[in-house]
Amino acid sequence: MVRLSKNFTLQEFTKSQTAERRDIDNTPVEGHIENAKVLFENVVQKVRDNFGVTIINSGYRSGDLNYAVGGSNTSQHCKGQAVDIECPGIPTYDVAKWIEDNLDFDQLILEFYTPGIPDSGWVHVSYNSEDNRKSVLTVMKENGKTIYKPNLIQ
Repeated sequence: MVRLSKNFTLQEFTKSQTAERRDIDNTPVEGHIENAKVLFENVVQKVRDNFGVTIINSGYRSGDLNYAVGGSNTSQHCKGQAVDIECPGIPTYDVAKWIEDNLDFDQLILEFYTPGIPDSGWVHVSYNSEDNRKSVLTVMKENGKTIYKPNLIQ
């Protein structure tokens, strides 16, 4: 069993119901595993150490899986550099804000959070060992369209 950090395994990071249903190979190449180890060391494990149980909603995606789920052609999920997480019992906004205030990251996106519903949405976070942009966004639906806005919006 390949460990990405103290509390997380490669199997958790690559698990996908879509891949299982559609028989899509979601095995990362070695460079992507190294990227994942850096992501987990610098971000995900630290979130787990601070908040406790941390659920991976979406981790590594092979090109075929990324296409199947409608992911961006430039998604860092395909490089092992990004993960979507939630911490049960902790407001999603609070998890994102803690990451923004305490950790180094490439991109942090509070996705589909609904103010007043603490456990809505999820946190997308990526880490690039070569260049972390510290980009912070909130994505939401407005009039049926997906809109990206700068900063975390509560």
